Amino acid sequence: MKIGIVGTGRMGTAIVRRLLDVGYEVSVWNRTFDNAHEAREAGARWTPTLGELVNDSEVVISFLLDNAAIERVYLGTNGLVTGRVEGRLFIDMSTVSPGTHARIAPAMASRNASFIECPVSGSVSVARSGTLVGFAGGDVSTFARARPLLEQLCRRVEHIGPLGAGARMKLAANLLLAVFWQALGESLLLVDPSVADAALAIDLLADSNIGAAVLRTRAPQVVAAMNGSVSGSAAFDVDTMRKDLRYMADEATAHGSSLPLANRTLECFDRASREGSGGVDSVAYPAYWIARQKAVANGGLRPGVNGIGTSVQRARGPST
Repeated sequence: MKIGIVGTGRMGTAIVRRLLDVGYEVSVWNRTFDNAHEAREAGARWTPTLGELVNDSEVVISFLLDNAAIERVYLGTNGLVTGRVEGRLFIDMSTVSPGTHARIAPAMASRNASFIECPVSGSVSVARSGTLVGFAGGDVSTFARARPLLEQLCRRVEHIGPLGAGARMKLAANLLLAVFWQALGESLLLVDPSVADAALAIDLLADSNIGAAVLRTRAPQVVAAMNGSVSGSAAFDVDTMRKDLRYMADEATAHGSSLPLANRTLECFDRASREGSGGVDSVAYPAYWIARQKAVANGGLRPGVNGIGTSVQRARGPST
């Protein structure tokens, strides 16, 4: 089977590599050629236009940043609809608002193409091993068609309900994750671990009755960040969490409800971004939070733009 991948960020590239490993022919498109370097080096074929990608693929999987990117890629002047979409299957794995997919599906159906959403939960390493968790939303028959391929990428994939249900489930999962990183920073601030016993404090929290799986698997990176060592590009950074939290708030508002805890977390992340730390990875965020709170307590200062370093600058306004 020939698979087209739209979007070769960290997760998109991990999915490319997974599909190549299990024997699929993979073509890729990305807005910038250079950012598809790793996918091309792994063996994927570069296609310069979205229309050509569609024409060369039986299934197209998209993994994009936000609502605007999805609408541009699917429905834009040079979008996927410029290809021969008839009879092809499209799967969007992006974390976006449920209403975005509701706008895409009719356009694809009018051309006799099938469309399903299946955002996924998991890190880059989990994507490489094919053990993501998928939240599918859409027509049951379309899900049945997509399932054999999705099971090559996911250890568990569930059909949640009609289009939009999968997107809402992914936002619900990311709500827990975003709030967790804020809560971890606050809990470690109470512990006030020194460099020597940061690992012990995190290990005890991970082993407690509220220890989250993400803390057990990401503990080494959290400890490294608390010890002032951060390497590699961010997998789930502050700005991405802010984007997701805004989608959650909008969805809750549309249903006449509110998310006070998520909204308060968003305020904290917004401040981090304003202070130049929007690129801080989630595993390093607790260290950023602790450094900021201690700096403010010790004279109205805040961490530098790296969020964790020793440089400090004058804080604007009171501590959150």
